[in-house]
Amino acid sequence: MAKDFNSQKVVERYDDHIRRLIPGYELMHQQVDALLQSALSSNAQILIVGCGTGYELEYLLNRHPTWTFTAVDPSLGMLQKAQALIQALGQSDRVQFVHGETASLTQQQSFDAALSILVAHFVPHELKSDFFAEISKRLKAEGLLITYDLMTVEGPLQFQALPLLCQSNGLSLEQSQAMMERLGQDFFTLSFDAYQQLLCGTGFRQVHCFSQVLTYQGLIAQKKQDDILISEHSGKAVITQQGIQH
Repeated sequence: MAKDFNSQKVVERYDDHIRRLIPGYELMHQQVDALLQSALSSNAQILIVGCGTGYELEYLLNRHPTWTFTAVDPSLGMLQKAQALIQALGQSDRVQFVHGETASLTQQQSFDAALSILVAHFVPHELKSDFFAEISKRLKAEGLLITYDLMTVEGPLQFQALPLLCQSNGLSLEQSQAMMERLGQDFFTLSFDAYQQLLCGTGFRQVHCFSQVLTYQGLIAQKKQDDILISEHSGKAVITQQGIQH
């Protein structure tokens, strides 16, 4: 069974567990911050899809006092923990919290950048196109998307190395074995080529890898400006900036 992010036990253990599960967790956020700094203005508005318990929010709020954020998460427990963290920092006026999916946001809200960090690999394959299309619709022209996810494990060497890397990061032998057993249940992974194709088909261009730690990979992309992004034949979906039409 996939991890239940509405479970209070999962919420309370998340911050400690994620640092053992994801090698280079802090470095990944430093890289994301550097990319945002290099591209955004001092009054940037940023969408965080799947804000979790608020670590990346706290990190960016402390480093960029004039940026504002909208944080979305379908788990009420995660969202409430993030809200409590940001309230304790005295920064609640700079963050709008939304319980739900990106589709819950109004069409009038637009952002300079969107972050989807350790989120998309939990989205089932049949929902991934809608997931990224909704993000694209809410980005300003040429807005940035930054993602970081577990990618498809390619070959037996990577499969053997991944649990060893997690063990060296603090995960127990039992925890790493359980993680590998649940790969096909907890995660809906893609190869880089498939991920790149997905983003190019849902409103993005210039898709590049900016970071990789074994099977974890960070991608950066820019929103397309074309009114019509994809037009397919044979009754398939047509994706535009206004949404997905069938």
